[in-house]
Amino acid sequence: MFKNRGNKAPKKAGAPSWMVTYGDMMTLLLCFFVLLFSMSTIDLEKFSLIISQLQQQLGVLDGGRTISPEEMIDSGQRDELIGQIERSRMEFEQLYMEIRAYLEEKGLEEEVEVAFVDEGLLIRFPGQILFELGRAELLPEAREILGELASLFDALENEVTVEGHTDDWPISTPEFPSNWELSTTRATNVIRYLIEGKGLPPEQFSAAGYGEFQPIRPNDSPENRALNRRVDILIRRSVEFDLLWRKEGLNEEG
Repeated sequence: MFKNRGNKAPKKAGAPSWMVTYGDMMTLLLCFFVLLFSMSTIDLEKFSLIISQLQQQLGVLDGGRTISPEEMIDSGQRDELIGQIERSRMEFEQLYMEIRAYLEEKGLEEEVEVAFVDEGLLIRFPGQILFELGRAELLPEAREILGELASLFDALENEVTVEGHTDDWPISTPEFPSNWELSTTRATNVIRYLIEGKGLPPEQFSAAGYGEFQPIRPNDSPENRALNRRVDILIRRSVEFDLLWRKEGLNEEG
């Protein structure tokens, strides 16, 4: 006779019951974060960090299809931003050509440098065009040149930095105890003329003086020292477009 082995219920196939509760909790968490994301301003860097931390906490491994920052940007918004960048670039290129045309008209194209740099558009004046040696008062011809450039700057809303530089010859006068004071005063006088003399908005401008500490040539000859005595006017690219400008590869020199 066979022994009665009892009426044991067969084991159910599939995942344990606790997995159902766990899955529901994960679904609710996902809905919660999607709701927060939809109600907030998109910050791709912060959102990526949150997703990464959430994956680590839940033990989710990288791989497969995940949330991609590129997919969060609507294609229409992307096209609009690129269009704005292109318009900003065209404005810079137009300004560059107008400045070059004016300098050629005045015969200054070999002396005044105009070039695109990472920060924006740079106009570099040798010191002798704007000032007498060791002085910071603008020469009459310097006022004429700056006045013409001011009319080109008038429509811009970009920030403008004016930087003064000297050579390494020391100076020690009651007015300028060192090259720091000389370079800073020269930059400030250029800005004061553009603001007070030509009515440009003061909130767009900032001044900096670097003395002899940012030379573009070694201070080993009169010619090189003359090049180091300079004033740089930097028209900066709009801050909100700068990262996208670089990302889209739109910062090549004109």
